[in-house]
Amino acid sequence: MEAMKQTTYDRRFDALYRYDGRDLGCLCAEGRTVFKLWSPEAQRVELSLYRDGVSEAYEVLPLARGDRGVWQAAVDENLHGTYYDYAVWTNGVRRTTADPYAMACGRNGGRSMAVDLPRTRPEGWDSDRPPAPQPEQIIYELHVKDFSFDPDSGVPAQYRGKFKAFSWRDEDGGLPACMEHLAGLGVTHVQLLPVFDFGSVDEGGSEEQFNWGYDPVNYNVPEGSYATDPSDGAARIRECREMIQALHQNGLRVVMDVVYNHTYRADSWLERSAPGYYYRRNEDGSLSDGSACGNDIAAGRAMVDNYIVNSVLYWAREYHIDGFRFDLMGLLTVELMNRIRAELDAAFGPGEKLMYGEPWRAQESPMEPGSRPVLKNALALLHPDVGVFCDLTRDAIKGDAFIERAPGFVNGGEGREQDILRAVIGWRDGWGEYTPRSCSQIVNYVSAHDNFTLWDKLVMCLGVNGDEAGAADLDGLWADVLAQNKLAAFICFTCQGRLFFQAGEEFGRTKLGEGNSFRSPPRLNMLCWERARRFEGLTDYYRQLIRLRKSLPGLCDKSPAAAERVTARSIHRPKVVSFQVERGGPLGERLLIAYNASDRPFSLSLPHGRWIVRADGRSADQRRPAQRNEIGIPPCSGVLLLREGD
Repeated sequence: MEAMKQTTYDRRFDALYRYDGRDLGCLCAEGRTVFKLWSPEAQRVELSLYRDGVSEAYEVLPLARGDRGVWQAAVDENLHGTYYDYAVWTNGVRRTTADPYAMACGRNGGRSMAVDLPRTRPEGWDSDRPPAPQPEQIIYELHVKDFSFDPDSGVPAQYRGKFKAFSWRDEDGGLPACMEHLAGLGVTHVQLLPVFDFGSVDEGGSEEQFNWGYDPVNYNVPEGSYATDPSDGAARIRECREMIQALHQNGLRVVMDVVYNHTYRADSWLERSAPGYYYRRNEDGSLSDGSACGNDIAAGRAMVDNYIVNSVLYWAREYHIDGFRFDLMGLLTVELMNRIRAELDAAFGPGEKLMYGEPWRAQESPMEPGSRPVLKNALALLHPDVGVFCDLTRDAIKGDAFIERAPGFVNGGEGREQDILRAVIGWRDGWGEYTPRSCSQIVNYVSAHDNFTLWDKLVMCLGVNGDEAGAADLDGLWADVLAQNKLAAFICFTCQGRLFFQAGEEFGRTKLGEGNSFRSPPRLNMLCWERARRFEGLTDYYRQLIRLRKSLPGLCDKSPAAAERVTARSIHRPKVVSFQVERGGPLGERLLIAYNASDRPFSLSLPHGRWIVRADGRSADQRRPAQRNEIGIPPCSGVLLLREGD
């Protein structure tokens, strides 16, 4: 397998060199440090040791070649805090590389660091546990820097945009405003945009830098720009753990957004240690680019899959991560995702760790023979506890995410009624590209980090310029946007499936019409906590919907038979639909749910029985009897009723 020229993959190579040990990298213990690198075609490998991340090497050691392409060196000393890299000679070419299996590194990840992991545990780490499971899993997508960069976050300046913002408390033990908001919202999981070491930000540079972080450099190391000292390889580990510990203590489980489909550059540590192996190539020898980021990791090859599986398990074990969101899962394989699911279940218990991701890719990518990509039509092949984002629900509710002024059901779109009624059963009727085995595989959402925020999309569909989207006068035009926002949330929270929403959606988050803010200034991306105070009414509505959702078993049901509970799906007139949920309430009561996205009131006839209004367009925390045999639904609002006595 000649370096950088491979176009087809020979499985015989894996038969010779597949290594299933889970000890690659640098392992420190009392009195001994062992270095292991998988580099099957290397003719020679040397280890250089450094006192810090910038000085010259103080020692250079040869590695000995062992079985299955693994090179090894051992030092009779615990080298915790020592930096290192490798020189690898392959086909006569010398390449310097950091350790692709490293667990710590210096600033910007160019040198790896030996780390004795127990030394990086914060106080109380050994007793850290996630909060107990709740009746429903409600996921809140959050970027570390966005969360606390705003001075109104209540976090001291030196910790804003850092891991420390999550664990900081004032002298009286009180939480900053941002954490108080998060802890009181009622969500069960915080999904963190990538927190592994990524390459698009200079870790020693200005705090005005920003990137979402989908640019992996060191997969098993926390990002240094989020640490108080990016030059200290142990600090970033400790502070990342403190963040996770603090989230657990505040009743929140933690999901990690992982990007195993590409690397920041194709000239990565993986490539330098095993040239030609880790990346897919086209027939002409060029790198495939299904990620639209310049390269595709070759999932489906033995050591690629081992690398990804072991990385996931490492984060789950060492960082107590409670779930994983996979970026561009369409570039990964069904076989790999099912294997990860099985390994997590074996290690932590069935379903204990969440797994979901994007069932698409940016472009075509050459898969290994026999591999099946995780696209929408592959759900029937996946374990039922591997979920996927449902863009059909998103677009049905608010309109096409990529067409600025294309409306959906809540904001003037025509002909969306049937799609909304498919969404409420988790697309289990076999329509469209999705083929879910159960609604457990469907992740419903109306906004995420990419594309327009929900508020901005609704504003632009009204014909208002993006730079006006940040206005927060809730009279007039903005009252219409607020009503549409509430209805969008109401629909999403009454669909079967898993629930997900973008941080700040609950207070009308705006990026002033910017739909791709991956490297926009942090002041555009940050959560504006003064805006959160102005939109407290909208936030309260989200809190109420979250509490209500958790109390309704018929909506929380993730079994394959869940869709059978939903009956009487009806289109009453354009933009008005309703349905019922059998045994939907806490005592087995029937639910009646209706959405009126039109600009006129609608009177809905009620089936026989005593009906209690639990939610409408004003509040999702009600218990008022319906007055007659029908109920009026104002324009752009919904209603949820429960029949007493069932």
